[in-house]
Amino acid sequence: MELSRRLLGAGYTEEEVTAALDDLEAVGLVDDEQFARELAAHELRGRGSGRRLAISSLRRAGVNAEVAERVVDEAAPADEEDRAEEVARARLRRFSGLDEASAYRRVLSYLLRRGYEGTVARSAAQRALSAASSEAEIETLPG
Repeated sequence: MELSRRLLGAGYTEEEVTAALDDLEAVGLVDDEQFARELAAHELRGRGSGRRLAISSLRRAGVNAEVAERVVDEAAPADEEDRAEEVARARLRRFSGLDEASAYRRVLSYLLRRGYEGTVARSAAQRALSAASSEAEIETLPG
């Protein structure tokens, strides 16, 4: 994975890298599955990424496609739409001075870049915007 690529890039031969990694794995110092689980959790929870971006990050780190998809499926929140809305609401706070259409476009664009599917991102951006509008209306009601 990542370690193998770095060692090869540092000039070690394929045989040296394979032998070293086999030795490290045998004593439990290198665990590809654990690495993949931790990276997936970081992407999904720590960075608020969607499923697609998490898988892409794992693939860039050298995790094979099957393992990446399985690990992301295990680590992903049960409802990606709810998670996307949470991310959208948090991002929307940055755009309080913008008109609704501009705020929607920016939040939607952010969610798409974070790896959420188009339908999930559009729905989450709309719900977050509606919730923000409702909250703003409540705040402006006379006491």
